Amino acid sequence: MRIVSGDFKGRYFSPPKNFKARPTTDYAKESLFNIINNHFDFEEVSVLDLFSGTGSISFEFASRGCQNIHLVEMNPQHFAFIKKVIAELKLNQILALKQNAFHFLEISKATYDIIFADPPYEMKGFAKIPEIVFNKQLLNPNGWLIVEHSKNTDLSKLPNFGEVRNYGSVHFSFFYK
Repeated sequence: MRIVSGDFKGRYFSPPKNFKARPTTDYAKESLFNIINNHFDFEEVSVLDLFSGTGSISFEFASRGCQNIHLVEMNPQHFAFIKKVIAELKLNQILALKQNAFHFLEISKATYDIIFADPPYEMKGFAKIPEIVFNKQLLNPNGWLIVEHSKNTDLSKLPNFGEVRNYGSVHFSFFYK
């Protein structure tokens, strides 16, 4: 896993060999952040990273100057790895929460400019994420929800859907408030 830009550009982190998370590819991550960079000032956005896995997306936001990041991951091994990297890089702007992402969405009172969700591709019911986010009004005005998924998933019929971007086997569906 590599941070592709910002203060920590080029830093590599290796999750343990028995790690079950599927990190977003560098190519897809770099493309995604180019899109985000054209619409948001990283130093001014609040971010929620759901199903964080390796923490790669949160680390990328932090490296680019984002000062308000909430990261949600419930797998104990993944969470321990994330906490280790946060400590190594002194990323005080990341609040890591060991919690079920759906539960977090249901109880959250915070709002965000960007919510990124990367659930396991085979997870049943993850298409409910946009519904929960918009029903609970968790996005700030002009906020984005970005859901990473496989090519076998079509979220285009859901309310607030804007577009899908494809980067090899990685697809990002964008939902706009």
